[in-house]
Amino acid sequence: MSNDYRILNTRAPRVDAVDKATGRAQYTDDLSRPNMLYGAILHSPLAHARILDIDTSRAERLPGVVAVVTWRDAGTEPYGVSPARYDETIFCHDRVRYVGDEIAAVAATDPDTAHEAVRRIKVDFEPLPLVLDGRHAMDDGQPQLHEQYENNICAQVHWRFGDVEQGRREASVIRTDTISSKMQDAAFMEPQAVLAEVDAQRNLTMFSSTQAPHYVQRTLAMALNHPLHKVRVVKPAMGGGFGPKASCSTAELATCLLALKTGRPVKFTFDREQVFLHSRARHQFLHTMTTGVRDDGTLAFLEHECILDGGAYASFGIATVYYAGSLLGGPYRLKNMNYDGYRVVTNKPACGAQRGHGAVIARALFEIQLDRIAEELEMDPIELRLKNVMDAGETTCNELFVSSFGMREALEAVRDSAAWKKKRALAGQTRAEGKGIGAACGFFVSGAAYPIYRSKTYHCTVVTKVDEVGGGVVVQSGAADIGQGSDTMLAMITAEELGVSLDDVRVQAGDSSLSVDLGSYSSRTTLMTGAAARDAARDVKRRILSAVAGRIDVPPETLDLKDGCVISLADPIDFSALRDEYLKEHVGFSDLPDSPKLSFREASRIAFLEIGAVVGTGEYRPPKLGGSFKGAAVGTSPAFGCSAQVAEVSVDLETGEVTVDRITGAHDCGFAINRTQVEGQMHGSMMMGMGEALMEQVIYDEHGRILNRNLAEYKIPTSLDMPQLDALIVESNEPHGPYGAKEVGEGAIMPVIPSILNAIHDATGVRINELPVTPERIVRALRRKSVCAK
Repeated sequence: MSNDYRILNTRAPRVDAVDKATGRAQYTDDLSRPNMLYGAILHSPLAHARILDIDTSRAERLPGVVAVVTWRDAGTEPYGVSPARYDETIFCHDRVRYVGDEIAAVAATDPDTAHEAVRRIKVDFEPLPLVLDGRHAMDDGQPQLHEQYENNICAQVHWRFGDVEQGRREASVIRTDTISSKMQDAAFMEPQAVLAEVDAQRNLTMFSSTQAPHYVQRTLAMALNHPLHKVRVVKPAMGGGFGPKASCSTAELATCLLALKTGRPVKFTFDREQVFLHSRARHQFLHTMTTGVRDDGTLAFLEHECILDGGAYASFGIATVYYAGSLLGGPYRLKNMNYDGYRVVTNKPACGAQRGHGAVIARALFEIQLDRIAEELEMDPIELRLKNVMDAGETTCNELFVSSFGMREALEAVRDSAAWKKKRALAGQTRAEGKGIGAACGFFVSGAAYPIYRSKTYHCTVVTKVDEVGGGVVVQSGAADIGQGSDTMLAMITAEELGVSLDDVRVQAGDSSLSVDLGSYSSRTTLMTGAAARDAARDVKRRILSAVAGRIDVPPETLDLKDGCVISLADPIDFSALRDEYLKEHVGFSDLPDSPKLSFREASRIAFLEIGAVVGTGEYRPPKLGGSFKGAAVGTSPAFGCSAQVAEVSVDLETGEVTVDRITGAHDCGFAINRTQVEGQMHGSMMMGMGEALMEQVIYDEHGRILNRNLAEYKIPTSLDMPQLDALIVESNEPHGPYGAKEVGEGAIMPVIPSILNAIHDATGVRINELPVTPERIVRALRRKSVCAK
């Protein structure tokens, strides 16, 4: 821990910890309003069909029903995430494209009536042929799901960096391998929930469990044709997001439409089945990679092809297909790389962004390939990686500049902490017992360099205000704390800069009316909003010290705020005249200051008396970034995080059951604002990655219906599955981040899947190229190995 800070780099408790632990925290579904209505949505029972007629008359006649809305009320103007791929409408009007597609919505006086009204809506369908296999969605003769997507290709990328053919000539070992995954759900604890209300001036306020109030505000205004300045989005306490809550949903749009139509508050909460139907979670990925290395183990080239099954609509998919290729540019020196990516549409729920957006499965295959290549070269897998890792100041083949980079330190840390060399030396002995150890690395952005829509907007602004009575500080931000602790980060930075106690800082955040903030995605909040909060606090500090300095006739630069007091950096100062003024204002108060030093409370009150409201502002916009090729904006970032991991597993060689015994991870976060929260993000990534590696998959039948649309049958790790988790913090001092800080929220998931799969191979001698690695797949692989051995 650094000795330069009082609060930063410590284990300060979260500012929302008591409220969450005691049940005082208010989540969206906890909210209520007088005269409130309840919403329900009619979902399509078919995966692909033409809508012939929608009859809402029986629903409208049901007592207690106040409003029924369809496309006739909502219109048919398209919306979406990226302006280049607007392909959704609030309600379907011509055809449905997946089981769960939204057709109508109802507002009623109670939830039971709303759901009964939905059941009474009659829709006539003409079933259409299905596209359910992303591998064949592009084939000639397949049904076309959208007129604008020829061959069902929503987006494609074709990149050529360096000279792959020259790299092929230099390579002594060349491997081609594949991996496929399944669509996955984020499995956040809190389902999406919405409450919308309209005042007499037609100002629309929506409370929602969203990651991105700013983007949702814009989408609501655009899709509902409502003035942008009359739309406010507020995020209450939130039970996780992980990416799928980063875009505007039909639930939000329909609830707001019903509130506008009825003039009454309307609330709607997804059940768990609807969470699965809405999805916007992890794509299905189908990767093929050919990698070549030279005799000495240095990388010569990479050829990479990927098909992404993204479900029925674009959502974040245009970015996802770019991320799947761009983030293989690091963390290794790789000068020659080709990438061809195809994001296709199918008759399944739309996929979007999920932790480690676009890059998790690509990273898994690449890291598995490195282990296989190390085996052919008879080289230690970690030594192979160390031979190739980049250093700070280098630029990737796709023009990503890494200004700080603790990759080498992270690899060495996990190697030594996990006793890698000792355990690898026992590989032959432990394999007979089904025990194995595996390593992998990761690389991820620390904030997207550009907003989703074309604009020069600041990515975030922060307003910090000192109470006019003196002493308290309020930080106002649009940032969304989705459970990762960004409110605590903002409070810690502000308290550090102003020299006050953490308890004296109140954070108001997650409200589009407070300030601009693009949202919690792409691991951006600490670097970007943290920088804005630092600058806002420094602005406040400058104003206070200038006012005090003017009263005592000293240069402002000779004063500072520390430990709740004004201190002199030069000669001692007599503050008695200012103290007397403060005491006269507070006759009868019992908590008056008596220290020889001027307290922050006194100084901030004096500043108000001198200059009026003491308000500081800060803002952040990345410097100009991006490469010289098409699509270079995706993947660019002010900074990049990196991580290394060692996983240790035990495999039952009879049943194929995998037990993860221990995970040792190291992550370069630049500088840990809160050490406990950094470790918590690393632990969360380890758990989430372990689930994706071993058990998580959304299962469809031949009609496009989800078979495991609940958390009983969609398997995720529980406390009984969790291994020993060791989180090692690496601090490389990022020059573009506040105090040297950068991301940890998503990058730490990158090495989890491949480290576990490499450990399974070490334990069993078999490779699995389909995720999740279930016991059945391991048993089949072991049987094939046994047959081949004979």
